[in-house]
Amino acid sequence: MMNLKNLFPIYRNQPNLVYLDSTATSLKPKSVIDKLREYYEEYSANVFRGIYPMSEKATTEFEETRTIVSKFVSANNSNEIVFTRNATESLNLLAYSLGRKILESGDEIVTTIMEHHSNFVPWQVLTSEVGATFKIIDIDNEGYLDLKNDKLKILKQIVTKKTKILTLTYVSNVLGTVNPIKEIISTAKSINPNIVTIIDAAQAVPHLKIDVQDLGADFIVFSSHKMLGPTGVGVLWGKERLLREMYPFMYGGDMISEVYIDKTIYKDPPHKFEAGTPAIGEIIAFKEAIKFLNKVGMKNVNEHEKILTKMTIDKLNSTFGEEIRIYGPKNIEHHNGIVSFSFGKYHPHDISQILADNGICVRAGHHCAMPLHTRLNLPATVRVSFYIYNDEQDVERLIEGLKRVKKMLKG
Repeated sequence: MMNLKNLFPIYRNQPNLVYLDSTATSLKPKSVIDKLREYYEEYSANVFRGIYPMSEKATTEFEETRTIVSKFVSANNSNEIVFTRNATESLNLLAYSLGRKILESGDEIVTTIMEHHSNFVPWQVLTSEVGATFKIIDIDNEGYLDLKNDKLKILKQIVTKKTKILTLTYVSNVLGTVNPIKEIISTAKSINPNIVTIIDAAQAVPHLKIDVQDLGADFIVFSSHKMLGPTGVGVLWGKERLLREMYPFMYGGDMISEVYIDKTIYKDPPHKFEAGTPAIGEIIAFKEAIKFLNKVGMKNVNEHEKILTKMTIDKLNSTFGEEIRIYGPKNIEHHNGIVSFSFGKYHPHDISQILADNGICVRAGHHCAMPLHTRLNLPATVRVSFYIYNDEQDVERLIEGLKRVKKMLKG
C-alpha cells in the first residue's frame, strides 16, 4: 500500500513520530480536520431545530453521516444507526436500556475474559443488581477463546436457555485475536433462539470489512476516533425492532415527540436515543473518515496491517529470542494489527518511557483489560498497534528502540 503519511498533518508537525498506539486512538487525515473546520467556520448551527439555512445545512450534513455509516456496515437502513459519545457509551446504553428491561433474577449474561472493561463492568454491575449470573468464557494458551474443539463444545456448556445476553469483542484489544463471531453467534442462537447478541467491534470496524447482516448479531458498537474520525462520536447499530422496544437512555431535547402534563411520547429510533445537542461538527467530519477508508479499501487496510504485524513478530523473535514473549495467536490470519509483549524483566512502563524519549509511541499497562492480564498472570504488557499510516520503517525504529531499552536497563 502506498505511503499515506503525507495525508496526516501531524507528521508535518512531528516528522520523527513513530505512532504505534492506534488501538487507543487513530491519527486524523487532513480531510477529516478540514471538514470539522468547515462546520465551525461556515455553518456552525444546531441540528433539527432551526429553519434557517445554516441549521438546515448542518442537519443535512449530520444525517448524511448517518447514511454513510449505515452503508459502511451494511445496515438495513440509517434508522438503525444511533450516535453516542463512544463505544463505551453505546455499551452502557445497551446495559441500561436493554439489559434492565429484559434481565431478571436467575437469568444469565455471558461474556469473555478478554473483554475491555467497557464490555465487562456494565454487565457485571447489572447482574449483581438484579440477581442474575455473570458467566465468563476463558481463553486457551494461545490466546483464542476456549471454543475451538468439537465445534464450540464449551460454548454449548456455557450458553443455556437462561442466557439472555451474549456480549463479546470481535477483536481483542490486547491479544489481537480475531474471534469467529459469525460461528459463535450461530451456535449461541441454535442453543437459545431468544438470546440477544452484542458485539464490541471497536477494534474490528476500523480494520475489517463488517457486514452486520452476515454476522447475525443483534447489536454492534464502535467508535469514530479509532477509525480516523474525531473523538466524541460513538456508534450503536441495532436491529430496528429491538431499538423500538428498548427504554430511552436519556431524556431531553430532540428525543421528544410530544410532552404533556401527564405523559410524554418519544420519537422513533434513532432519535429516541440521542437526547440533547450532539457532537455536531465531529459527527459531520466522521463521514470523511469513512470516505477515506472506502477509498483505501478495507481489504487493503487489513492486508497492510497483517504484513506489519508479521514483520514485527518475526523481528522481535529473531532479534531478542527468548527475552521477548508475545501474546496472542501465532497464526497471522487470526491476529489483527496488535502485538502485545513482555520483554525480559523490564517493566512495561520503563520500556514505554524510553521508547517515548526516542519518538516512538506505544502503550504500556493493562489496556483496560485487567481480567485478561490477571488470567495471563501479568500486571501489564507493552502494546504495539498499527494502522494505514504505519510502514516498515516504523517497525525498524521500534526494534532499534527496544535495543536501546535493553542497553539502558540490562544492568
